[in-house]
Amino acid sequence: MNLDADYIVVGAGSAGAALAARLSEDPSVQVLLLEAGGPDRALELHVPAAFSRLFRGPYDWNYDTVPQAALENRTVYWPRGKTLGGSSSLNAMMWVRGFAADYDAWAEAADERWSWDALIPYFRRVEKTQDAADASQGVDGAQSVEHQRDPRPHTAAFLQAAREAGYPVTAPNLPAGQGFSQAMVTHRRGARASTADAYLRPARGRRNLRVLTRALVRRVTFADAGTAPPRATGVYVEIDGITRQAVARREVILCGGTVNTPQLLLHSGIGPAAHLAEHGIPLVRDAPEVGANLQDHLVAGLAPAARGGTLYTAQARSQLVRYLAARRGMLTSNVAEAYGFVRTDVADRVGAPDGLPDIEIIFAPAPYVGEGLVPLPGEGLTVGAILLQPRSRGTVRIASADPADKPVIDPAYLSDPVDADTLRAGLAVCERLLDTTALRALTTGGWVQPEGGERMTADERAELSLRRYSHTLYHPVGTARMGRDAASVVDPSLRVRGVTGLRVADASVMPGIIRGHTNAPAILIGEVAADLIAQR
Repeated sequence: MNLDADYIVVGAGSAGAALAARLSEDPSVQVLLLEAGGPDRALELHVPAAFSRLFRGPYDWNYDTVPQAALENRTVYWPRGKTLGGSSSLNAMMWVRGFAADYDAWAEAADERWSWDALIPYFRRVEKTQDAADASQGVDGAQSVEHQRDPRPHTAAFLQAAREAGYPVTAPNLPAGQGFSQAMVTHRRGARASTADAYLRPARGRRNLRVLTRALVRRVTFADAGTAPPRATGVYVEIDGITRQAVARREVILCGGTVNTPQLLLHSGIGPAAHLAEHGIPLVRDAPEVGANLQDHLVAGLAPAARGGTLYTAQARSQLVRYLAARRGMLTSNVAEAYGFVRTDVADRVGAPDGLPDIEIIFAPAPYVGEGLVPLPGEGLTVGAILLQPRSRGTVRIASADPADKPVIDPAYLSDPVDADTLRAGLAVCERLLDTTALRALTTGGWVQPEGGERMTADERAELSLRRYSHTLYHPVGTARMGRDAASVVDPSLRVRGVTGLRVADASVMPGIIRGHTNAPAILIGEVAADLIAQR
């Protein structure tokens, strides 16, 4: 099997699929895209409301954190997509750009090509409305972004509750001044539109793009490892139980994401020297920040019981028939149908930048409990608080010298006490919203989570939500930080420092987490990387 190519892209997720498709627009280059998971054929991968049924299944890397001291010593489940489209095939499909100030902070850490103004043309290129998608049939490989087709009426009530509580309801994806909005979603005619749908399928007829699934990359290979700087020459990849060498004539680009990219760098000899020595991995470059700087959005939710009409009945046969016949009904829901940004008094107390939120409120017309791993227990709603700018920092490390072993993930949730204070303030906002006329009309006074919440004070409900029920919102970033400083893992052009022929292009390069959701910026990183590599 000949695995030579000009560019080898490792990981067909949000960034990797976009990058490989863009690179292959040049017919003079050969692109090899390697994906550890299988093809994205299961129906659940394409039915929006079915995403949690994919958890712990064959399309999921199925990760868990180490026990978290601040969360009653719980482990926290981290789903990560293991199929074409990566986590864009597994996520809740929310298209939330984030605030201009966060991208401008990237520019300050790296350079101006990562500023809001510089990235706006990429957003415009990527975001395709349905009319444009129908006209072009996706041939330019942009992401289909739609309004929700059939949101629950509870979502309009939630937005009315925001107005009643004194919060602005605005258009989505404003660069500043963003209030509460119904979520835009990565759908096409009511079905999920992953990056496999948006980028790889339109490009599949190109002879210069080869996509291999069930191809686990074990490590990057280097020439001149004893000299400075070592040059990446390809990867060792396991296919059908046999390890083969794939040769990159120009570059290797890692797009495995915030967990798998640092894991692969470490197995390739790039990382903290002492950690590599502990596992007997030959050192290529001592890079202490590989796997460090881990940041994630932690969400703590309240789930009151509701009177009816929620997504509790989404699995009914009638809903499946309606979805298959017309792409309508409950199964078109992305579950997290609305959101809003607020600034708490904690932000003012700790001197956070003026005018920027520190909490996102998320709404689902369903009781999203048990980290999404259990069936909906009844009719209910979820109003949750998301910690937008955590001060806590964690790590990704390897457990052994075997690349097939799961990495050790420690997000160190709430290790900085300001983070817990901020989430408590966010949960107070959730209580205020639930106490509005608009939402009291939908709820029964009972509670799904915390169970027996009607017998608790608001503070008691908040503490249980914070410590016992909080979980990831699936937005880890930062473990291969980009920057202009020598300590950063990659430079502003996404080249891994200390070696040549190797770049990283995924959410791991984000120097800071955005006040938003990470799918949109991850796709943008793939788009920008393609231009950087092609020197466009």
